[in-house]
Amino acid sequence: MDFVDEVTLEVAAGDGGNGCIAFRREKFVPLGGPSGGDGGRGGSVILVAHDRLSTLLDLRFRKIVRAERGEDGRGKDQFGKAGQDIRIQVPVGTQVYDQESQALLADLSEAGAEMVIARGGRGGRGNIKFATPHDRAPRRATPGTPGERKQVRLVLKLLADVGIVGFPNVGKSTFIATVSRARPKVADYPFTTLVPNLGVVSLGVDRTFVIADIPGIIEGASEGAGLGLRFLKHVERTKVLLHMLSVDPDPERDAVADFDALMSELGRFDASLLERPMVVAVSKCDLPEAQEAYEAVRQALEPRGFQVFAISSATQEGLTPLLESLEAILRQPDDA
Repeated sequence: MDFVDEVTLEVAAGDGGNGCIAFRREKFVPLGGPSGGDGGRGGSVILVAHDRLSTLLDLRFRKIVRAERGEDGRGKDQFGKAGQDIRIQVPVGTQVYDQESQALLADLSEAGAEMVIARGGRGGRGNIKFATPHDRAPRRATPGTPGERKQVRLVLKLLADVGIVGFPNVGKSTFIATVSRARPKVADYPFTTLVPNLGVVSLGVDRTFVIADIPGIIEGASEGAGLGLRFLKHVERTKVLLHMLSVDPDPERDAVADFDALMSELGRFDASLLERPMVVAVSKCDLPEAQEAYEAVRQALEPRGFQVFAISSATQEGLTPLLESLEAILRQPDDA
């Protein structure tokens, strides 16, 4: 399944039906008076957040969503039928922007949240509404008002408790596959992970949290390098950031330097990200060279206030202390 996290859509609500001009023509009812009914309201376009959706793929090829027009009023005091609303399901975490003004219209961050993105037009009034003691046979009615029509941009930002960030091939996908039921593609080449992967970590009854593997963040990501500019926005929703570091066979690469580079990219994208709780994990610590790297990282980053863990997804060494530390941070009050 393709991961689609941004689409542009034209939405058009239904126009209101026109009011009717009519008079009663029944036998034995002389001067029956006006009987033209009102037009029905137009249907609205409504977005609904659904927790079982994870992508905007269903809307990728829909260029326009149009709701039903309200029926015109009829004689014999008959009002027109209202147009049917269109309800579009989107993933939880979808933001709605006006394409013209770029203003944020809605943030559907909870399952079941709804937003009327385009409101249907009001139905026109029939001549039955214009009857007065001074004008008992009005010959006027009003047309229905047009429904709203606009271009909107839907942007999905994943909702996760923990976001894993790190350079390509540091073991992020293997880690999330080990600690959850997520099954991302794992291979020994850069940019194996092309889309974010979500997994649910369970440490026992009522001890679960959602973890996300954010792909493609490299040096220069905030300026469009790699895939980072596309996926950095998903980091904004996470409560805790887990920096994944690893030993690189290139002697010119350094784990602490990689950490500083990632921090720089996060700060350039959104300075508030640097204030998020962060934990550091050095992966692949079943390898002898990784043990040496872990000590170097720990000595460099612990004085800066970061917790540093040595882990191995292959042997599951160190995973439980790391996950329990993440859970403890998530359980802290927001104002702590």
